[in-house]
Amino acid sequence: MKYDRLTKQQFEELQNEFINFLATQSITASEWETIKKNKPQVVEEELDVFSDLVWEGVLGKVTYLENISRQQMHLFHLADKEMKLISVKILNPDIDLNTSLGFNWFKKNWQSDFVEYLHASKAYTEDKNLDKFKLIQEGSVITKGELYQWFDNIIG
Repeated sequence: MKYDRLTKQQFEELQNEFINFLATQSITASEWETIKKNKPQVVEEELDVFSDLVWEGVLGKVTYLENISRQQMHLFHLADKEMKLISVKILNPDIDLNTSLGFNWFKKNWQSDFVEYLHASKAYTEDKNLDKFKLIQEGSVITKGELYQWFDNIIG
């Protein structure tokens, strides 16, 4: 398995897609029930293969990721050839970007001496989607990139 297995909730949300996936392998509903009862290893393998297919599809479309912690923001633009990063560091220990109060402070003080910026880029390894997945595993979330684009226009 290349990525993580989907959660039970994700499988439930993708039930129709999973049924179609099984159908592409000529596995009917009754055959699937038999496999679940008699071949648990085959069930595990099918769940893993389906999970990887879903992740591949999602990761192939991801263009922006954000990882916002208490005093840092890592905003990623996942371009064709490289990953671009805008890193924001808050030097005021009283500010927590994960709270509305902290983020409002940041919006008012983004140009102050209490905020540092770093712009960087990095080439992908041989597996672009795995690079993206690792960022998600480290806490990044998929976004539309509005925050990245705003910063890129201001400080880029």
